[in-house]
Amino acid sequence: MDWSRAKNVLICTFLLLNVVLGRQLWNDAQETAGPNLDFTSLDENTQRSMEEKSIQVLAPIPGDTPQLPKLSYTYVHGGEKDVRVKLPEPVDSKLVFTHDSLVEALQPQIRDIDNYQYDPLDVQEELTSGQADAFVLHPLVQGKWPLFNVKLALFYSNQKITGYRKIQVDLQPSDEAKKMLPASKALARLIDSYLPRDAIVKDIRLGYYGQTFNSDSQVAAPVWRFMLDNGQGVYYVQMNGDVISPKTEQTEGS
Repeated sequence: MDWSRAKNVLICTFLLLNVVLGRQLWNDAQETAGPNLDFTSLDENTQRSMEEKSIQVLAPIPGDTPQLPKLSYTYVHGGEKDVRVKLPEPVDSKLVFTHDSLVEALQPQIRDIDNYQYDPLDVQEELTSGQADAFVLHPLVQGKWPLFNVKLALFYSNQKITGYRKIQVDLQPSDEAKKMLPASKALARLIDSYLPRDAIVKDIRLGYYGQTFNSDSQVAAPVWRFMLDNGQGVYYVQMNGDVISPKTEQTEGS
């Protein structure tokens, strides 16, 4: 055996392995990097209200305040009348999956799924007993911000994604972009005036939401969505501070 050559092969193999592992560590660090649970962005009165009402915030408070326009969208091809479609070839589902792996598996059968974002905390409200469970995705505005009003439901059973229900919409930005209200200020408004005692804020996400009307044309505004734990509810705060609770579909102004 040529030990010198074998040693060189082993060295090259370990170097390549280190490069692969280093790249994976870098990607993991990039994915987990971001805002942390720092409540210093909340003023003292709000922090005091949190303590008095035993409110917990388990989600990072985003620090970005992008400029976003309002949005109009139109239902296409019957829109809300769309029905469940059976996949010709069921796809293996996973308890944990990435967006890329989901797109890769389903894009041959749902061509525009790459413009949707998986929402692990949302549920398919129209399901009835006896039907399969569902993953929920939302279409993305400008390829980044989810439109919470519209859902793509992926039905699964026996660890297989067997079908889907999609409401097709046409999106159109409707006016000049304006700077978004900081998430910390939106959260402070909820803590001070809206959240019940012992509320647990599980997720804070920027996207679009609007009250729905009996029409093919709809309007949605940029909002911070605050999802509470254990079915406690969900709140949407618009850029002007107005709060919407979908359970009542009422907007309460400043």
